[in-house]
Amino acid sequence: MPSTYRVETFPVATPAASAVFITVLSQGPLTRVELARRTGLSSAAVTKAVRPLIEAGYVIETEDDGVRASVGRPANPVQVDGGRALFIGVKVTGDEVIAVLTDLCCRIRTARHAPLTTQRPGDVIGLITALTEELAAEAQGLGVAVQGVGVAVSGDVDRSAGVVHYSPFLGWRDIALAELVSAATGLPVTVDNDVRALTIAEQWFGGGVGCANFAVVTVGAGIGCGLVVDGRVVSGSHGVAGEIGHLPIDPQGPVCHCGNTGCVEAIASDSAILRRIREDTGRPVADSAEALELAHAGAAGAREAYARAGEAIGRAIGAVVNLLGPERVIISGEGLAAYDLFAEHIRDAFGAAAFGAAARCEVTTRPLPFEEWARGAAAAAIQTFIGSEPR
Repeated sequence: MPSTYRVETFPVATPAASAVFITVLSQGPLTRVELARRTGLSSAAVTKAVRPLIEAGYVIETEDDGVRASVGRPANPVQVDGGRALFIGVKVTGDEVIAVLTDLCCRIRTARHAPLTTQRPGDVIGLITALTEELAAEAQGLGVAVQGVGVAVSGDVDRSAGVVHYSPFLGWRDIALAELVSAATGLPVTVDNDVRALTIAEQWFGGGVGCANFAVVTVGAGIGCGLVVDGRVVSGSHGVAGEIGHLPIDPQGPVCHCGNTGCVEAIASDSAILRRIREDTGRPVADSAEALELAHAGAAGAREAYARAGEAIGRAIGAVVNLLGPERVIISGEGLAAYDLFAEHIRDAFGAAAFGAAARCEVTTRPLPFEEWARGAAAAAIQTFIGSEPR
């Protein structure tokens, strides 16, 4: 990478200052009085935390709009200056790499898509590096330095070690991805599970803003789940948490690629639905688009495959809600293209599985393009930069 790219040290040194900045980042503009209320800190602690952030240019003071504090002084709101720093987020799928350049508020400035013709780690890292260099050059044109790169990969990913232990869609095992990409790009790199990274973006910038407890369930090529409990994204002691796709719910069901039988993913993933439709209809259905067309045309075998998928997803969501009691579950992923075919079955299975008051959990959908997954990777990089990595 060009030597002109410098990585700064973020001016937050205490948990209180981190809490203030994250609150402004996700919920601002806010007055200092409101910041104190939302963080539970004293007004003096908020003022102490905000001062170095303003001096470093990460937070700016806006017009007071006539609002006054209780002591009579203007209560000027503060907000994050999104253009103060830029980040790159990369999502690696089985056949494509998507990279985005975002600002500090995780707003996408520009995006790149590149086909993945080989899944060999060295080739994928080369493609990530090329896309990073393109986006870093755009950042240089804006006069703002890139402060970090986030890479999101499906599977068993240990963020603290920067290692992809197992990614079934890529066929990877024990790849020290963060170290390798950092060496190739010259930038700090955060590697995380793709669903967990998406959950970070939803927590700070999307459908989970303001929720202390919620879950993101993704449907599509795989079935994933990101969890936020007491305001923290759950990573698990070994980097694995929320793997509802590998929750066995049918002992007589199909064998999953993980080796177990009757997993949610073996029933409700895109490939599982296609396999079931081919078996039940005898038709050589090529892809999900053709499967959808067949189901919408009324083919019984196709509709039954989607109904079974919806039931499996609903039961899995019920298990999550019973265990953790979130106030909201957000369903997302490319599989939402078929939501009209399995929505009723998700609702019915969830209602049957949820225990007591857990059924009050709000279950909502949030269609997101793949660029949003790359944005999630950028959110993970932002989280690392400001020193708020999950413990």
